[in-house]
Amino acid sequence: MHTEDSAIRARSRAEAKFGFYKHVFVYVAVSILLLVINYLMSLEYLWAVWPIMGWGIAVVIHALSVFGARRKAEIIDRMTDDEMGIQHWGRK
Repeated sequence: MHTEDSAIRARSRAEAKFGFYKHVFVYVAVSILLLVINYLMSLEYLWAVWPIMGWGIAVVIHALSVFGARRKAEIIDRMTDDEMGIQHWGRK
C-alpha cells in the first residue's frame, strides 16, 4: 500500500541519491583535471593530492548522510510498524 507520505519520502530519498551521484561525478572529473594540471606543470611536488583528499572526505561525509540516513529511516519505519502491529509479508 502506497501513501502520499511514502511517495514524498521515496522522492526525497531518490533526490538525495541523485545529488550524491552528481557530487561523485564532479569530484572524479575535477580530480582528474587537477592531476593532469599537476602532471603538466611539474611532477616534483604532487600538490593535487591535497584538494583531492580534502574533497574526498566531503564525498564520504555526503555518502554517510545520504545512505546512513536512509538506513536509519528504514529502521525507524520498521520499528514503528512493529509497534503498531503491522505485518509485512516476505520480511523476516
